[in-house]
Amino acid sequence: MQGTMMNFPLTLAHVLGRAGQLYSATEIVSRLPDKSLHRQTYADFHRRARALGAALQKLGLKKGDRVATLMWNHYAHLEAYFGIPCAGGVLHTLNLRLHPDDIAYIINHADDKVIIVDGSLIPLLARVRDQIPNVQHIIVAGDGDTTGLLNVLDYETLLAAEPAGYEWPELDERDAAIMCYTSGTTGNPKGVV
Repeated sequence: MQGTMMNFPLTLAHVLGRAGQLYSATEIVSRLPDKSLHRQTYADFHRRARALGAALQKLGLKKGDRVATLMWNHYAHLEAYFGIPCAGGVLHTLNLRLHPDDIAYIINHADDKVIIVDGSLIPLLARVRDQIPNVQHIIVAGDGDTTGLLNVLDYETLLAAEPAGYEWPELDERDAAIMCYTSGTTGNPKGVV
């Protein structure tokens, strides 16, 4: 005998799809680093998160690859929170308040392939660039001076290049989605999936 529980995978792709379908006209408002407001609908969010997933896979993202974000809390970071794990990657945020040595340690320990960074936080990332040789791509959301950074891509350009209709890969609900790191107060930062 089997239980009567619905056999349906609990993945972020289903959460994102449902939000895009049921709340497509509902507005999401976020404040940008320059204090301006950004407005988009859940339909926009759904489309853009899918475009981010497609763009990352075109860049070579494979299931389980780690993608770091060094971003403020706004619309592009929300898109990353869904686009990365739904495409099979593992997202983890870099705490911008940590010492640059700790940030470099986390990037290397996580074996990040891609970093998505706010333009306003490029100076912080530039301080560790020589210590993170395995990062293949740096994606910049917003304006910022990228002098000295290698393999830099523009977030909006990447998303605009992706056609509609990207289909998420098949994922297991037990696949890693997000990693969080400690602040390293009692030694090197430690990550948990």
